[in-house]
Amino acid sequence: MKLREVLATNLKHFRLAAGLSQEELAHRAHLDRTYVSSLERGRYSASIDKIESLSLALGIEASELLVSPSTASEA
Repeated sequence: MKLREVLATNLKHFRLAAGLSQEELAHRAHLDRTYVSSLERGRYSASIDKIESLSLALGIEASELLVSPSTASEA
């Protein structure tokens, strides 16, 4: 799985687990909702700064957004 796909999968997973809409996550991370949507669909890649903003808004470590789901389940 490409890292962009890992980010897309994890971002959506953690957003839904937090009970947030894309709009609310975008607001908390100071991003545009369409940008969050594009990240979740793997259309855009994200800078380290954007990943940090998203992780802070989700209350998780930034690294959790980049860990392959298959790797995380093996740990």
